[in-house]
Amino acid sequence: MYQVTFSDQSMRELNKLDTLSQMALIEEITRLTPHALEEVEDELSKFTRKGKTYYRLRTGEYRIYFEVKDDILFSHVILDKNSMADFVFRTKLPFSEEQAIEQHQSFWQYLESLMK
Repeated sequence: MYQVTFSDQSMRELNKLDTLSQMALIEEITRLTPHALEEVEDELSKFTRKGKTYYRLRTGEYRIYFEVKDDILFSHVILDKNSMADFVFRTKLPFSEEQAIEQHQSFWQYLESLMK
């Protein structure tokens, strides 16, 4: 079993959720085993950026991007599924935590306003 830690961005996203949703997200990441990380499939994927290996856990409406440091799973970001920030992060485009917050809070609302 891994210890799980969260970045500031991940904690902000978790804190926006109701308690049951928080528990569901945390349960998904804490159930991961070394074997599951080796046999990535379906809801779990893996990619390398700047020499570091990152994992993407798809769970419900969210995507958790994390890396393994010793026996710790460190969650870098939690993003909404199908968001621009999720696309940017997984396709390895230049990305910052600030961009994740900006995209998450307003990007889809902006697109919806254009359609009205």
